[in-house]
Amino acid sequence: MRKIPLHWQVIVAILLGVLFSFLAIQFNFREFCLLYIAPFGDIFINILKLIAVPLVLFSIIAGVASLGNVKKLGNLGIKTLATYLFTTMTAVFVGLLVVNIWKPGKDINPQLRLEKRIEYELWQKKNNVKKLDTICLSCDQNNLHIVQKIQNNKLYPNKSDFVQDKIDKAKQNKTKSPLQPIVDLVPKNLVLALLEMKMLQIIFFAIFMGLVLVTIAKEKAKPVIELIEGLNEVFVQMVNIIMVSMPFFVFALMVGTLTQSASSLGDLTEQLYFLTNYSGAVIIGLLFMAFVFYPIFISFFKRKINARKFLKGISKAQLTAFSTSSSVATLPITMDCVQNKLGVSQNTTSFVIPIGATVNMDGTSLYQAVAVVALAQFHMIDLGLSQQLTIVLTATLASIGAAAVPSAGLVLMIVVLESVGLNPIWIAIILPVDRILDMCRTVVNVTGDAAVSLIMDKQKVD
Repeated sequence: MRKIPLHWQVIVAILLGVLFSFLAIQFNFREFCLLYIAPFGDIFINILKLIAVPLVLFSIIAGVASLGNVKKLGNLGIKTLATYLFTTMTAVFVGLLVVNIWKPGKDINPQLRLEKRIEYELWQKKNNVKKLDTICLSCDQNNLHIVQKIQNNKLYPNKSDFVQDKIDKAKQNKTKSPLQPIVDLVPKNLVLALLEMKMLQIIFFAIFMGLVLVTIAKEKAKPVIELIEGLNEVFVQMVNIIMVSMPFFVFALMVGTLTQSASSLGDLTEQLYFLTNYSGAVIIGLLFMAFVFYPIFISFFKRKINARKFLKGISKAQLTAFSTSSSVATLPITMDCVQNKLGVSQNTTSFVIPIGATVNMDGTSLYQAVAVVALAQFHMIDLGLSQQLTIVLTATLASIGAAAVPSAGLVLMIVVLESVGLNPIWIAIILPVDRILDMCRTVVNVTGDAAVSLIMDKQKVD
């Protein structure tokens, strides 16, 4: 009997997970799922992260050392970062185009939008925030009852602690020096960087060590390189082993995720229509990036790889990204797909993919652009061209700094909201659907990493 391909097994596991979650909620055995099924999903993510950190370290060291030329490495690094920057800015523009055409925040109950607008104006006054326009609906005598209602109610009580935590983290980032990201790039303790999974610091050390191995005598570098290459193979084999049981873990992960978040939808019932429209706009933009933009982009550089072959080659990585919502957790699978399914050289894979998993967040930047404009529309605020250009710049820079872990984009969303004078607590409105959208945008992040690795492999050879 012919064995069912792994990617089909994973798809079936995802569908069964959705069905099982529905039954758990319907027949009230949700607690059983959270206690006895969800932990296996956590184990899956932990194993992938366990493999990802040493795999990044050893693969980059081996990749840089194998290039054998510092100038060659510099050219590849500059081209890689420039390409990632281009795809990220493209994603932001796509997000803005979709949200301005779809307008998910405008086709909402007018009374609800009026309340949201007045709520925003009261927040402006309280926090001395500069007005985006001269309209003052809270000053209208006919709206005094709405003002009183808002002042008597605590906003988003069930989410306040979570949102405040995100705001505090965003404020910490704002008070830092503009050069702090460069300071943070250099680890003061490698062991600490490994323990805390600070990927940029790990990448910095790996590149530094790889460069040193290139510059010292070959007879001294050879045993070290052989050891690192051997260790790299060990962790690659770990990926192959965990892939065998991947469908079971994905099922557990889906059940845990859906049963845990199901109850949150009831918190904001009156806003579900907005959430549906908003989610649709984000997903349309993400689908365009993953299944239209990247295949076309690749065709300009790598004509032998058509869209079907590319998407089939990275399907396992996309499914893993969808189920884990983490580019870092998906990293071992992405590297395996790119190298063994798409034929990218090990040197390019080991250098480009780990960097992409850390700095390339196309899905995150697109989602930030859509969310900010949609939330502004929902509050009866029309953002002009200058504000939307500010979103392009801020979302691009913010997405580069996004940690490759679930829901990290929420912290950076606050930065983008504040850049155009909007209320950061609005992230509470989109929380109910953030997890499922996080799964979708991680697919785009991983797909972008794979696309750029293909292009860089072509550039390196040429």
